[in-house]
Amino acid sequence: MAQVHRPLIIQSQFIRLSCPRNVRKTPPFLRPRRHCIHTANVTDHDIARLATLPLHPLTLADLVKHGKPPLTTSQLLSSANFTLSILPARLAHRIQSLRNLPFIVVSNPHISQIHSNYIHSLSTLLPWAEREITTLEEEIKFTEVMADLVQTHANTISILARGFLEARKYISPNDVTQFLDEHLRARIGTRLIAEQHLALHFSSQPHREMMHEDGEELSGYVGVIDTRLRPARIVQHCENVVGEICELKYGVRPHVVINGEPDYAFAHVPVHLEYIITELLKNAFRATVEDGKEREPIEVTIAPLPEELNNNNSNNSSSKAENHLPGHVIKSPDQGITDMASRRFTGKLSSPSPTADEQIRPLAHSTPGVTIRIRDRGGGISPENYAHIWDYSFTTFNEEQASSTLSGASSKSGSGMDALNAISGPGGEGGHSLAGLGYGLPLGRAYAEYFGGGIAVQSMWGWGTDVYLSLRGVGRVEGDIRI
Repeated sequence: MAQVHRPLIIQSQFIRLSCPRNVRKTPPFLRPRRHCIHTANVTDHDIARLATLPLHPLTLADLVKHGKPPLTTSQLLSSANFTLSILPARLAHRIQSLRNLPFIVVSNPHISQIHSNYIHSLSTLLPWAEREITTLEEEIKFTEVMADLVQTHANTISILARGFLEARKYISPNDVTQFLDEHLRARIGTRLIAEQHLALHFSSQPHREMMHEDGEELSGYVGVIDTRLRPARIVQHCENVVGEICELKYGVRPHVVINGEPDYAFAHVPVHLEYIITELLKNAFRATVEDGKEREPIEVTIAPLPEELNNNNSNNSSSKAENHLPGHVIKSPDQGITDMASRRFTGKLSSPSPTADEQIRPLAHSTPGVTIRIRDRGGGISPENYAHIWDYSFTTFNEEQASSTLSGASSKSGSGMDALNAISGPGGEGGHSLAGLGYGLPLGRAYAEYFGGGIAVQSMWGWGTDVYLSLRGVGRVEGDIRI
């Protein structure tokens, strides 16, 4: 079986999208020690003050700018202070967005738990706020705070999903969708910032040799970012995982053919790509088998973005170059670039367009990227379902479907909590936690779009489906970090 090897820090903080026998326990040095962490009382004034601060427009370049591990003392302190400078405001924005929900919704035990988790995390950061980390001893204590934060919010998505499902009588599906779109995209950045510092910290310590697996050289990693990421290896790994589960359920499994440029490599976050590819292959495998076309291969084409797009820094010229791609299909300019909570709580809701501080800035056009097409012969998507493929499907559950999902039974005939759904779960979500709740495609698109990529679907009803995934990297990282 092809395996995708990654640093231990990545495996411990993101979900392992693999068979249960491959799941690893969190190593002792990453387990938060809450009894060692000082907290401060969080007042409404603290939240209101921090929520007025603009959100830092995170890019992947921010995550590699401190250097390549092992970091020097000054680089490690720089990473810690950068992390500290932007996380308190992000947590405050999330608290405010939760408080903006109807009171009866926030009173739901699950949603109230998420609110309490954010209050706890902010209380651990307040003792560090408005100060500078100047010693390695302080950096070590701050890293414990980051480990606590990551662990505290490990199951945020699944808890929120069940909370909104229970409170569905008191909030409209559209309001839920809008809240989740904003909240989940903001969560991507918050977790990345915290996990990147954790990864840089542990890869710069004497025990960093523990992060090697099977003797593989991991010098291509900068924290959670693989600067030599080969999408073909991710596809092969996900094919094996999804294929085994598919064969367990249906007794057969389609095979995947990879073409294009399978040796192409670029810099990106591997666990994000792994989650997206897993979700897309799940859909392709299911459609192919259920349409009786299991002998037809699922075709995955890997194509680097054209050089004129990668090397041209002119916005006008780049836009013209994008027009030669299926850019009108891949690009979703209204997704993942604005944190509406920031605009709402800073009094800028009436702004005609988001300011630079309010944007989650896509990467420059000069960064290398890739387009991955997944093509199946699974009969396509019916016209009545095509318009709803990006919905969180649980928002349209009837009473019977909602009750069966909450009780752990199959939520939808033929598409509920089955073996294929059981391997869902990004960013710390475990096992069956998201199964049957319709999070796969919407959340996969959020991961793709957060840094300027996207997912688009073209379906031929009665024939099959093409899915286009576009991703941008962090730029070329050779020797010293150069963006």
